[in-house]
Amino acid sequence: MNGYYVYVNTNATFTVLYVGMTNNLVYRSSQHRNHIFEGFTNKYNVTRLVYFEETRDVQAAIAREKELKQWTRAKKIALIESANPDWRDLSDG
Repeated sequence: MNGYYVYVNTNATFTVLYVGMTNNLVYRSSQHRNHIFEGFTNKYNVTRLVYFEETRDVQAAIAREKELKQWTRAKKIALIESANPDWRDLSDG
């Protein structure tokens, strides 16, 4: 069975938050770090993985991604800091 991940990335100065969903978090993080995609994450250098959740249910992952995207910045920050108070780049290991 596959896992699905909802994740939050940020830039080096923590001024931008990006919420995404993938079925391969390691590969997707590599794509962000290497600026594979044109668009928002590339433009704002959103390369640091600071939060993620895993589920086996793709529909639950899609719903959770949509939910997080609607949250205020303050609520997203509280979520990140509950699991990663130092805002470490989780893709570094």
